[in-house]
Amino acid sequence: MVGTTLIQIRTHIETLADEDGPYCLVCGRTGERPVPVAGLRFADRPTAQRAAGAAEQYRTALRRYDPQLPYYDLIVCEDSETRPTRESAVTDPSATDGGASASRRDPDTEATSRTQWRIEFCHNVAAAVFESLCDAGHRVVETAVMDRYFDLAETVTDPDDLCLRLLESTAMELETHLTPEEQADVLAGAAARLSPPADSDVPIEAILVQLRKLGVVGSYRYLPLPATVKADSHTVRFELSEYALSPKDGRIPVLPVVLDLYRRQAVWAPTDCHVERDDDRWLVTLTFSKDEPPVGVASVAIHSGGSR
Repeated sequence: MVGTTLIQIRTHIETLADEDGPYCLVCGRTGERPVPVAGLRFADRPTAQRAAGAAEQYRTALRRYDPQLPYYDLIVCEDSETRPTRESAVTDPSATDGGASASRRDPDTEATSRTQWRIEFCHNVAAAVFESLCDAGHRVVETAVMDRYFDLAETVTDPDDLCLRLLESTAMELETHLTPEEQADVLAGAAARLSPPADSDVPIEAILVQLRKLGVVGSYRYLPLPATVKADSHTVRFELSEYALSPKDGRIPVLPVVLDLYRRQAVWAPTDCHVERDDDRWLVTLTFSKDEPPVGVASVAIHSGGSR
């Protein structure tokens, strides 16, 4: 299966990496550092070249189920001064644009860059989940995700729209075929395959900022909650507008948010997610606990306003 191939290639690339190495891999055309080499460094040029070849094999394997996956012309660069964290290399457009800040781009260029990064972000999430499904032995779900994506690829021609539909269908298949506990295991496994976070002090804030930069949400704001203090749990509530993922059958995909929580939360696990719809806004209440078992919530039921 494709998932097995991806795991094997990624493992090989990571064995070649050296965190103190002076060489990295970037796209010669765009300056981007795509998965699976984002944030990795290598001890010498020949090793980096071997990693580049393996990375191309990885993306070729991924393209078997995702024909719209972007192409990159990877080259070896010696870069001893600028060492972006794995977080910035994967999620921050300004970290890989050759030094040009977003403030110096014209609106059309910035919009194009945001779209490219959103596409890559969606592919990164999908690939990590796909690998985790394979590793956990969930072949039925792995096949269902692949089949659903092939169906979408025949009718959706816009790459940006297609990658968002990919996340929606992945969340739907996880919810349909796996128990909450199984979802939690898959999401934890997928999170371990993503770049480690550079900032984990305020996970929700970091997640929402990232999703806004990528255009997955238009804006967000925190909402007040009753002042309650518990040693073993806490709750946050926030509002999202212009959320790029669409509801279906009374449920809304929250896969990008919850997966990133697994990536950032070492102690506090998400144990509940409650979503209400208010016109074109989404009101999200997340509960975390140190003692309760984590719950995988790739998609959640939509509640009417005031139901909690």
